[in-house]
Amino acid sequence: MRITGTMFYYYFVCKRKLWSFYYNITLENESDRVLLGKLIDETAYGREHKHIMVDETVNVDFIKDWKVLHEIKKSKSIEEASIWQVKYYLYFLKQRGIQMEKGILDYPKIKKREEIFLLEGDAKKIEDIMSNIESILSQEKMPPPIDSKICKNCAYYEYCYV
Repeated sequence: MRITGTMFYYYFVCKRKLWSFYYNITLENESDRVLLGKLIDETAYGREHKHIMVDETVNVDFIKDWKVLHEIKKSKSIEEASIWQVKYYLYFLKQRGIQMEKGILDYPKIKKREEIFLLEGDAKKIEDIMSNIESILSQEKMPPPIDSKICKNCAYYEYCYV
């Protein structure tokens, strides 16, 4: 199973959203918040060669000098998911013989950035998460809604609660 960066991110955000995304139940095309994120992604760092697809699995926002991986995010609202998405990209590239010095989470809207490193023990956690993702996606039924404060702003809100 190919685990994309989006799937890894959704694992931390919501298992139901992860399952829905995998089974092509996509509601984000209608979301203003998603459109804003895409606009930020398109307009930020315009001089960089962006959206680098690796092994038809992960789509990295951009890589500077083949040393520093960058992921552009709209806000820090779900930062843990973003951090682990970048760690997954670093791990994924390392598994293919491409060693990055670090990753950077870029938040152009708030003019912040955060350095991310693949630390000792992260590979084991990433492998465990990958196994958990495969388990979730192999279920016939979608996981239940998480009923979190982030749900109100989610593109899937009506799908889960109405």
